[in-house]
Amino acid sequence: MNAPQLVSIKVKKTSREMQLVFADQQEFALTFEFLRVHSPSAEVKGHGPGQEILQIGKRDVVITAVNPVGHYAFQITFNDGHDSGLYSTAYLYRLGQQQEVLWQDYLARLERAGESQDPDVQVVRLGN
Repeated sequence: MNAPQLVSIKVKKTSREMQLVFADQQEFALTFEFLRVHSPSAEVKGHGPGQEILQIGKRDVVITAVNPVGHYAFQITFNDGHDSGLYSTAYLYRLGQQQEVLWQDYLARLERAGESQDPDVQVVRLGN
């Protein structure tokens, strides 16, 4: 997918979101947690379909650095040490466009797994 040119990126630490503006006037605000759990890295995506690794306890994650990689991608470093995903402009655009669906899918997967967004919460299911 060809994405429009990325015009600006703002990392807002107080609201914990990255604001993206594209040349087609599309603007997206993606939370740090959303970006972390949807990292394009093999650590998150696995090495093929069905090998995804559910990211848990990432509600409080913070972006500590955003570095350009060539003219097409960004390496985002998070305070949990994760920095291996290269977020292409096209991938960021897709995340923005599909944010609501991807987020709801993530929350549903967390619930099915009995896990939490909070790093210090253990979910215990009682009965069936």
